[in-house]
Amino acid sequence: MPDRPSLAAASRTVTGKKVARLRHEGLLPAVIYGHGAESEPLTLDAHEFSLLRRHVGASTLVDVVVDGQKARPVIVHNIQVHPVTRRPLHVDLFAVRMTEELTVEVQLVGVGAAPAVESGGTLVHPTSSVKVRALPDKLPESLHYDLSSLVDYDSTITVADLEAPEGVTIQAEANDVIARVLAPRVEEAVVTEAPAEGAAEAPAEGAAEADTEG
Repeated sequence: MPDRPSLAAASRTVTGKKVARLRHEGLLPAVIYGHGAESEPLTLDAHEFSLLRRHVGASTLVDVVVDGQKARPVIVHNIQVHPVTRRPLHVDLFAVRMTEELTVEVQLVGVGAAPAVESGGTLVHPTSSVKVRALPDKLPESLHYDLSSLVDYDSTITVADLEAPEGVTIQAEANDVIARVLAPRVEEAVVTEAPAEGAAEAPAEGAAEADTEG
């Protein structure tokens, strides 16, 4: 069996508004579902899940052990978070079958340096993630691409330039731009018009009065 992160869970009977009490006890409500089976309410240790969350993505397989039984491979499908504290409130775990392909969203990561940035340009990423399809144990956590081809402001990197691992199919338009370098903005200079030749300058304040005295 592959070395995967694991997570202990316990069956849950408390539902509805009463789950707020579980959160006060350091427990995180969750459900596990998939393949037409009824969803199974669970609780997770909130602290353990927070630690796990730092290292897993949408395509990472996690072995969930419910009440000490046989581990089940899942992916963290959805996390409901508090709008202010951003702490997890509820987690959806999708049980996978290792023989069935899945479609998930993975992050795109640029590596290296874009030469056009050294000329003052700004690197932008119009597309930061793509959907991929593969067997659960073939799903990549991210896809990397080389930025060195961005030699000028006309150069682009598209989905067609991505190299997918064996057994992985990228489900995105081939011409979608994932990285480019924008030219620096040229600020318009503010020009102050000089007085026309021969035009008399306005007298300083009080000068006109001084000329009429006497």
